[in-house]
Amino acid sequence: MRGIARQPRTDAEEARNNAYILADLELMAQARNYFAWQRRLIAPHLGRRVLDVGCGVGNLTGTLLDREAVIAVDKDPECIARLTRRHGHRSSLVAVVADATAPEFAALARFGADSCLCANVLEHILDHRKALGAMVEAIAPRGTVVLLVPAFQALYGPIDANVGHYRRYSRRALVDLAESAGLRIEAVRYVNLPGLIGWWLNARVFRKQAQSEGQIAFFDRYLVPAVSLIESLVPPPLGQSLLLVARKP
Repeated sequence: MRGIARQPRTDAEEARNNAYILADLELMAQARNYFAWQRRLIAPHLGRRVLDVGCGVGNLTGTLLDREAVIAVDKDPECIARLTRRHGHRSSLVAVVADATAPEFAALARFGADSCLCANVLEHILDHRKALGAMVEAIAPRGTVVLLVPAFQALYGPIDANVGHYRRYSRRALVDLAESAGLRIEAVRYVNLPGLIGWWLNARVFRKQAQSEGQIAFFDRYLVPAVSLIESLVPPPLGQSLLLVARKP
């Protein structure tokens, strides 16, 4: 598929991507309506003890801390440091530096999580099958797994490359990935139809290298309230993202 980096990134490429990711995450922090929307989509499927894999700087994690425990995991120590500065005062937060493809990830099972959230993370991992398998192993039997990923490889553009995306997903590819990890699919749907149009413009027309603060602010203030309401009533046939909910046997 076009846009996929088929080999592991070099150290220099990884460092460059990490810098873009941190800048993008901080830029997205202003999008309060957007993350509130994500919470409304995701939270009903999560239990009381959530394993949040790829938490970044905590833009979404911070909306979920009303639970018994959120075990927030990221392989980048700087992300965990920024998350802790923002939300470390919350007693429900457990922040851990860990890589889902590393053997030591299995130790996270000690937290007894009953659900796993992986939002906009799998596309950053070359061996996404191994990573998802490790997440499934780390939660309790009959635990829920919620995946949010970017949709449509045709939308892959400079921003995807700069933030280290190996791929975007088709609906079939995401379902196959979840089933290969032994999960039973409960729901899968597209999310954010206007975002699909905006991402296509950025990728194919304007060839933007990064999201702009103005675009994010406009989308969050003027579009998200209406779009989130409409899509809660009528699920869109297409979208910028795919949301999948599955259960561990």
